[in-house]
Amino acid sequence: MAQLFDLDRLKALVMIAETGSLSSAAPLLCRSQSAVSEQIRKLEKMCGVPLLVRGKTGASLTPAGKRLVAHARELLALSDAAYRDMQGARLAGDLRLAITDYFRPQALPGILRRVRERFPRLRMHVSIQKSARIEEEAAAGSFDIGLSMTLLAGDRSSIHDSKDYIQLRREPLLWVADQSFRMGETDILPLVVLPDTCSLQRFIVKTLDAHYVPYAIGHSASGIGGLHLALAAGLGITCLNASAVPEGAVTLTGNPRLPPLPEVAFCLVPSRPGAPSVILEARAMLAEHLA
Repeated sequence: MAQLFDLDRLKALVMIAETGSLSSAAPLLCRSQSAVSEQIRKLEKMCGVPLLVRGKTGASLTPAGKRLVAHARELLALSDAAYRDMQGARLAGDLRLAITDYFRPQALPGILRRVRERFPRLRMHVSIQKSARIEEEAAAGSFDIGLSMTLLAGDRSSIHDSKDYIQLRREPLLWVADQSFRMGETDILPLVVLPDTCSLQRFIVKTLDAHYVPYAIGHSASGIGGLHLALAAGLGITCLNASAVPEGAVTLTGNPRLPPLPEVAFCLVPSRPGAPSVILEARAMLAEHLA
């Protein structure tokens, strides 16, 4: 019976081919350089031919090594495809996601598309909701997985320290406007905001009031898409988390009239009590892909 190739050894050979040396490949493989060298030695013994030429400046592939790397890439790709297929088979059914519209609005469609491609048997139903509603209804069963945004200010700074929350990322809040926007030294700040049901909008108003900054709401948009259009039209300034700042907008740093802002945290809210195992598995999977 023919001896089978060890995928870890093939992966080590491919990594050396891509980085040019054992010392560069070792940390990427989470192994010591001597352990990687031993993997290659065993691979060469199995093949019966040298695969690498080692030199002072690194390692290069022999002709046999180049042929094996081509096969190795195909085998590793097949292994990865088989794993994805098995994960997709396990994660099957309908999944209802409730996501705040501030979470990476430009990148989110691509992220969800990649998740759908990797788990084709998982049918995702996505709704965009306000963070406060997502947190309030997490246990009610109206959705399976919720992703909310929380201001890291005051008593809210440690609200997501619980292990039941999965923090995906933290981002700074920024004052932003379109690059074409111009404002005089004494003008009343024209604000572009979401409706007052939005907790971030309420925070903006409260912050400006606390710092005695005069403002007027120049446009109220129904969602992030409308907010971006209003900014692009030069209708005013707003406050956004970093990943929600649209192209063409600039951050208004160093303006003494604009008060400092805290960070925000994006978290997967706790699953409802008694959630089935497929929901818990999907939640862990999404945490990896959305981070």
